[in-house]
Parts: sequence; structure tokens; C-alpha cells
Amino acid sequence: MPLLIAGSIATDHLMTFAGKFTDSLVVDQLDKLSVSFLVDDLEVRRGGCAANICFGLGNLGLRPVLVGAVGEDFTEYRSWLERHNVDCDSVHVSETRHTARFVCTNDASMAQIASFYPGAMSESREIELKPIADRVGEPDFVLIGPDDPQGMRRHTDECRHRGYPFVADPSQQLAFGDGDLIRHLVDGAEILFSNEYEASLITQKTGWSREEVLGRVGTWVVTLGAEGVRIDRMGEDSITVAAVPEIEKVEPTGVGDAFRAGFLAALSWGLGHERAAQLGCLLAVYVVEQVGTQEYVLSRDAFLKRCEATYGADVAADFEPHLVTLHP
Repeated sequence: MPLLIAGSIATDHLMTFAGKFTDSLVVDQLDKLSVSFLVDDLEVRRGGCAANICFGLGNLGLRPVLVGAVGEDFTEYRSWLERHNVDCDSVHVSETRHTARFVCTNDASMAQIASFYPGAMSESREIELKPIADRVGEPDFVLIGPDDPQGMRRHTDECRHRGYPFVADPSQQLAFGDGDLIRHLVDGAEILFSNEYEASLITQKTGWSREEVLGRVGTWVVTLGAEGVRIDRMGEDSITVAAVPEIEKVEPTGVGDAFRAGFLAALSWGLGHERAAQLGCLLAVYVVEQVGTQEYVLSRDAFLKRCEATYGADVAADFEPHLVTLHP
């Protein structure tokens, strides 16, 4: 049965300025600010949480269904995702807005000037899940990732109404959402994803204790950075899984999305939560070693060898039958 992955779809435009922004700023004239910077390079990277998760699932041999809103400029990005086994037939295309875009310039001191244009993302509230389920079949899970808040509310409500198991992954929206929104998105989820900081935001903004959150969700998966991941369930001992050692830490953007892809893939294969966390950590390390969220390439033999080195031969043996689509 399919996985529906709802959330943001965006492109990142990343530029580098060789000097320092501060050299061009006059403090007592900031109210009249008008400056431009000649940049050295431009990198356009594919991104968006839902698209990143779908890319990871597609690389592991699944065919996830991408649910989100884009502009008519999505054509090349769509082709890329479809080549990586992502079902894009239910993506909503806006007639008036461009695909969401993050535009960022870093200077030599790593200061940053950036803008985010949500664009077509605001139209995700127009997407109904039932026609998608009618097309592809009743979903195993609907992951509801960071997106237009009204769209996230609508998808959560529909999952509850239709009985679709849903995964709450509010992520970046936790910083901006109020307690009412966060309680709405979390309550009743089969799985709740967060990192440690986000876990604190959830309890702080909802007013729920950790135990109260666990009483409202099936499983709470908390990523711990270099310390790995913790899995909590009401009335059960926590499961902690170690991270996979990095060969070289290059850039962390998209690591959490890759972890979610690995976790959901393992569950789709019928494996338990510990194996799911191990597969998630294994896929995540490939992202941190690259610039860009969808630039990694998996080799079956190297993937299994790395798995065995961290988690042992038994874990690698559990994953091997499901990796038939990977090149040796």
C-alpha cells in the first residue's frame, strides 16, 4: 500500500559573496538601505521537506506519492523526481504562483541574507486526499510535513475523518505555530517526528507533558543529532539507536528528511521500530556528506557494508532482501 508524503516542495538558490556585508553598510544610514552585491557563484538545489523524503523513499525502491503545491516552473523538478521513482501525478499546479523558493547569499564571514517565497505552497490547502487514495489505494501512512498551516490542518482533519493513519512531522512550523495548531497536528498521530529542540517546543507550546504527548500519539521518534535517535512509546522502555559515523561532515540540510525516508521505508517492509531507526540513520549520513538534499547516490554493496560496520551483520541481513533495486 502507498505512502502519501504531504509537505513543502521548493528550490534553493544559494549564492556566495566573497567580501563581508558589513563593509557595505553604513550604520547611521540603515533606514535608507539600498545595496547590491556581486556574487561569485550560484547553486540551484532541489529541496522542500516532502520532496526530499520522497526522493529518499524512491532511492530505496518504494514509490511514494508526493502531495503538495507547485508552480508551472516545476517541470524539470518533476522529471527529476519521476526518474527517482516518485509519483508526482497528484501534485497541485498553481495557475498564478511560482514554486516556493529560498534565495540566500552568504558572505565570507558566513553572515547570511535570505528570503523565502512560499508561492504556490499556500495552495496546498486546496488539496483533498481522498481522490489521491482512490487513485493509488488506501495509504499505509500519510506523512503531514511542514507546509501551509491551513493545508496541514486540512490534511490532518481528513486523515482523522477517513481513518487514514497519519504521521505528524510539523518540524519548521513549530517555531511559528501556536499551541492550538500544534495540538491539532499532533493529537492522534501514529508517529510523531521531532528533534530534541522541537520536542521541547511541542511540550512548551501545547502545555502537555512528555507523558501526555505519548498518551496522544502511537510512537514519538526524537532525533538526537550525533547521538542518534530515541524512540518512545507509552508504557515501554525507550529504544536508542546510535548514529552512523560520518566520513566527512559537509552540510546538514535535509538530514532529517532522509532519516524519515529510511524510517518509513523500513516500516513499509514490515520491519520494527529499531530497524526503522537504523535504516533512517544510515540513509541520513549520506546527506550530511554532500552539499544538497538530493545529491546522494546509493550502492547496495557499500550501503550494506556500512550498515554492517555500524549495526552488525544481522541488521544488514534484514535490509538486504529489500534493496534489490539498488545497483551493486
